[in-house]
Amino acid sequence: MDSAPTSAQGRSPKSDPEGAMRLTSLNWVGTSETMFRVWADNPDRFSTQRITPMHHNFHEHPLFQVPELVKLGMELSKLDQCRFMNPDRTVASTLAHDSRHPDGRSIEEFFQRMEEPGSSVSFYNIEVIPRYQALLMSVVNSMRSLVEREQPDIFRVNGFVFFSAPPSVTPFHIDRENNFWLQLHGRKTLNVWDHRDRTIVPAEAVEDFIVTQSLKKVRFDEAFLPRGLEFDAQPGDAIYFPSTSPHMTRSKAGGTAPGDRLSISIGVTFYTAATREVARIHQVNRLMRKCGLSPSYPRESPTADAVKSAVGGMVGAGRASLGAARARFISMTTARRFKHTPPPGSY
Repeated sequence: MDSAPTSAQGRSPKSDPEGAMRLTSLNWVGTSETMFRVWADNPDRFSTQRITPMHHNFHEHPLFQVPELVKLGMELSKLDQCRFMNPDRTVASTLAHDSRHPDGRSIEEFFQRMEEPGSSVSFYNIEVIPRYQALLMSVVNSMRSLVEREQPDIFRVNGFVFFSAPPSVTPFHIDRENNFWLQLHGRKTLNVWDHRDRTIVPAEAVEDFIVTQSLKKVRFDEAFLPRGLEFDAQPGDAIYFPSTSPHMTRSKAGGTAPGDRLSISIGVTFYTAATREVARIHQVNRLMRKCGLSPSYPRESPTADAVKSAVGGMVGAGRASLGAARARFISMTTARRFKHTPPPGSY
């Protein structure tokens, strides 16, 4: 990385042969370039099936500085893509959020008071803003070669920014996508568990979540802590974890000064051909379980997986078509929006 001074004027992103983003800054001494990327300290040992601590330098990118993130939040609020959580939640709470702040304050007032303890907001699907879509792709592209040697065909890259003033938590939950989790500002503790550990989240809970988006059976227990990994993350730290890895975050008050009371992280998520295949298998397993059977978990039987994946693809496509038709009917008869399941990437 070039350490020469840069200016806020004249910046332009460039692509890099290995997928990293270069930012060119023009100033009176000439041109300097900063290459932004995520990297594994031991690339040969990186696997899409393992939780992996990593590093990045995207916390230095201009678009990830607090003023620019506030600007992003204001833009996303107009698209109804800012979500608030109740400050009384714990890691064992249900993962619930609302487009309205718990005390009714506006997004403008939230940002004016964003350093108040317990303040938090999440920005959903930041890729809808073109300048951030390019940034998310550069995060994934910097690791694409390592990901796609095991899981080809990356698609549907999404970004979720978590903006909080300690103390704050994100409750225990699972996601469908693979995740590059990056700490941008402040500190945060991330706990993650192996997605294959059925003592943490049982198979039927994973299946219900994949098919119906329900987290009712995904419940936290303090006894889980010794079985997981804990990361005390600071800017520049990144963690990769696979689809359906249980995880939660906490940020603690104390040790901060005015102007440095924020903890900001981002989850850069993505699907692959492999996550889609596993989701199809989960759909069939759920149907089999409802019939009183005990199906093998994905990756336990290649022969069974091949059959289930083919059937699951048809089931998922059928459910999606039915959901889309229902959504069109509801949109013609009511003013509210309707989201069908399963979500993209699950079939």
